[in-house]
Amino acid sequence: MENTMAASRWYRLIPVAFITYSLAYLDRANFGFGAASGMAADLKITPAMSSLLGSLFFLGYFFFQIPGAHYAATNSAKKLIFWSLIAWGGLATATGMVSNVQVLIVIRFVLGIVESAVMPSMLILLSNWFTKAERSRANTFLILGNPATILWMSILSGYLINSVGWRWMFILEGLPAVVWAFFWWRLVDDKPQNAKWLSESEKQGLAAQLLAEQQGIKPVKNYAQAFKSRTVILLSLQYAFWSIGVYGFVMWLPSIIKAAPDMNIVKTGWLASVPYVLAIIGMLCASYFSDKTLNRKAFVWPFLLIGALAFYASYAIGPNNFWLSFGLLILAGGAMYAPYGPFFAIIPELLPRNVAGGAMALINSMGALGSFAGAYLVGYLNSSTGGFGASYLFMSGSLLLSAILTLIAVKSSGNQPVVQGQPTFNRIQQA
Repeated sequence: MENTMAASRWYRLIPVAFITYSLAYLDRANFGFGAASGMAADLKITPAMSSLLGSLFFLGYFFFQIPGAHYAATNSAKKLIFWSLIAWGGLATATGMVSNVQVLIVIRFVLGIVESAVMPSMLILLSNWFTKAERSRANTFLILGNPATILWMSILSGYLINSVGWRWMFILEGLPAVVWAFFWWRLVDDKPQNAKWLSESEKQGLAAQLLAEQQGIKPVKNYAQAFKSRTVILLSLQYAFWSIGVYGFVMWLPSIIKAAPDMNIVKTGWLASVPYVLAIIGMLCASYFSDKTLNRKAFVWPFLLIGALAFYASYAIGPNNFWLSFGLLILAGGAMYAPYGPFFAIIPELLPRNVAGGAMALINSMGALGSFAGAYLVGYLNSSTGGFGASYLFMSGSLLLSAILTLIAVKSSGNQPVVQGQPTFNRIQQA
């Protein structure tokens, strides 16, 4: 019975979550390709303004993380994401129709606000459906939407820009989110007790497991108490530095590649997709072994350290050996993505359900600030120095600090035993 229930959850929920997060990531990451093509010339965007536009999304993304997570936890993640899909699809499509940079500034900022609730809401949704021994893999399959999308988006965007221009690239890549919103509404339930495709015994079995895990966690009264936690504060700082490296890389990799000799936008698209192949492999492996051992820390900080060293080595080699430098960027990209699943499994194992969603939103919002800094400062360093060496050093240092903070923040592996009991289905409904 448990095996049947587990299988049904995986194939009914995970593909839908994956596609939804993929569409969210598509509409935030394709800006890098627009900036690397004719968008800047058409709208008369200066290098400094291009850096600001690339990072404005994350400023909007910062402000509404916690309110969105609170609504998802206390009301409905399903409803929140439905309306978010329609809004961000419309805004992404509108990006291809702008005629001046002032309108584009507003769109990028509002797009960040609309998408801000997606990540914490999705994590909350998955925590309602998957147990501790499954959570790192469930999170990973969700966040795989990030590198997997950039992989095919990099190739597709290059061809679309080459064929129909940057405007139609934004329009054609924005509309699917609006259509998918109605599939999302039909296919997803907020909690197991709402699912018609589970039997009553399956609902009660899953509820019992989730409630038993909550009994093994020290109670936390409210968000204020949770946000004062040393672990939450340190992980917020950790994720901010980590995100500097990730989004500096994501937003500016197309421009870095296109600056190489004899490079066009189609070649740029193919090469920009390569790091994300390694990222997908790394994420799947890290999450599998993290769930097997119930050890989170050991599958986070080593990858961040590898990313830091790879960025530094790419800086040390310099621009004269493009292919070796690019190989190290592939390694850095893969290493930065690998720990996402284990990382986002940490908080639900340390904090009770009433505050875990808010804590994850706080951490993710600090990541948004790091993303803003990474997207803006990497672009600024590239334009002000006329090269990429300074930004490589900046991303390397940020990832190194992130690895150190992980070691300090997470003292134990998180594999404390679950307290067993005989909870009732009604108790988990009230939790």
